[in-house]
Amino acid sequence: MFYYLFQFLEDKFQLPGASVFEYISFRAAIALLFSLIITLLFGKRIIWFLQKKQIGESIRDLGLEGQMQKKGTPTMGGLMIIAGIVIPTLLFAKLDNVYIVLLLLSTVWLGAIGFLDDYIKVFKKNKEGLRGKFKILGQVGLGLIVGLTLYLHNDVVIQDKVPVAEFDQIEQNYTNVVSTKLIERNDQEPFYLVSYKSMKTTTPFFKANEFDYSVFTNWIGGENWGLIWLIFIPVVIIIITAVSNGANITDGLDGLAGGSSAIIVFSLMVLIYVSGNFFFADYLNVMYIPYLGELTIFSGAMLGAIIGFLWYNTYPAQVFMGDTGSLTLGGLIAVLAIIVRKELLIPVLCGIFLVENLSVMLQVGYFKYTKKKYGEGRRIFKMSPLHHHYQKLNYPEPKIVARFWIIGIFLALISIITLKLR
Repeated sequence: MFYYLFQFLEDKFQLPGASVFEYISFRAAIALLFSLIITLLFGKRIIWFLQKKQIGESIRDLGLEGQMQKKGTPTMGGLMIIAGIVIPTLLFAKLDNVYIVLLLLSTVWLGAIGFLDDYIKVFKKNKEGLRGKFKILGQVGLGLIVGLTLYLHNDVVIQDKVPVAEFDQIEQNYTNVVSTKLIERNDQEPFYLVSYKSMKTTTPFFKANEFDYSVFTNWIGGENWGLIWLIFIPVVIIIITAVSNGANITDGLDGLAGGSSAIIVFSLMVLIYVSGNFFFADYLNVMYIPYLGELTIFSGAMLGAIIGFLWYNTYPAQVFMGDTGSLTLGGLIAVLAIIVRKELLIPVLCGIFLVENLSVMLQVGYFKYTKKKYGEGRRIFKMSPLHHHYQKLNYPEPKIVARFWIIGIFLALISIITLKLR
């Protein structure tokens, strides 16, 4: 909203300084700061409100040290995170950008699923919360919306720089061309910017550094763009569901899910800014995605919201994010990675979520296998998810969280340097 206001003031009254709102970096920094202020200033009031309404965490006794002391701690604090994301984005982003609209929709959608789950747990006194099949159905629904939007919308394109001498070969080298634009500058040879629909994504650590989902339909021969969605959309659904649930499982210690998410979001913010800026993308020789830069504002607001929430969520936590926050954060991270075409980087970037997910799957699978084979179930870990295993080994909770954060930073650095590792 402020973007359009200051654009109007600049055009109509030539207001000095109004043009600063045209810069994505400025609006991203303001969005981050504003989001931080929202969560810090209003966080205390939200916690007080949750306490007043007796919206507290119900704890199942797992025999973990300090566990029962958390009973009654306000939950559903994810509402703070959602407010910290949505309000600054509405104020500082371009609201006609397809990616911004898609992320705002995803935030509300995922927040509603998480809120319903927490509501059933707290007010209906049902510890199971929303049935798993309904959670999955909601995540699949979002996956369909995200996948179809990215597949069909005309603004979702990739842009390549083509020398003027090769212009005649554009039709031969590119399919689904949306537009071509001649760029003439004094400091370099003229070239064409070719915008085209493509299901290409970034492949880390490989020489070509790109993977096209169309390889799965090339065996049909001829023009097969109309069939790529059969591969792409299921991949989107799987990624959103997996990362969303991974963040939800990770949310078991004070500050663990929030801190891990903040590290991931900062990394995605860097990747978004680079891929959405023509000059940086050209210099680093990475995929340039038009209109993507606006998501720097959204990711800045998301980062500020998480950091502000961590003020109250670090050990000993004054509030828990609940499924309202964890499902939303995980799902948004997945959608951001898919939009910036870094979804194949998720196993590295979201390594903490992946390991937590795998620890549960391995524990359950091995227990069932050994029970069937030996008549008695056996365990790989003392308890799953993995963070509870270390609690059982008598590691202090803050130490476990800090070490998971350090591993998350290490994985984030690896993810960022893949820009040049091929």
